[in-house]
Amino acid sequence: MQKDVEINTEFITLGQLLKEEGIIGTGGQAKWFLRENTVLVNGEHDDRRGKKLYEDDVVEVPDEGSFKITMKSGN
Repeated sequence: MQKDVEINTEFITLGQLLKEEGIIGTGGQAKWFLRENTVLVNGEHDDRRGKKLYEDDVVEVPDEGSFKITMKSGN
């Protein structure tokens, strides 16, 4: 099941997404998490916590699900 993640800025980083979705507890854990898990961004492996995610990007996280970036209505 894919979950929509609404943002009200141009982009969100992969590390921010992981933290906001409760997958990691702090931003500092992102580097470790991405090194230990295969996270897919638009179907391709990416381990950069600073990777910018834009509207319509899809992130797949093992054991957590799939997340689609959407723009908050009214922007």
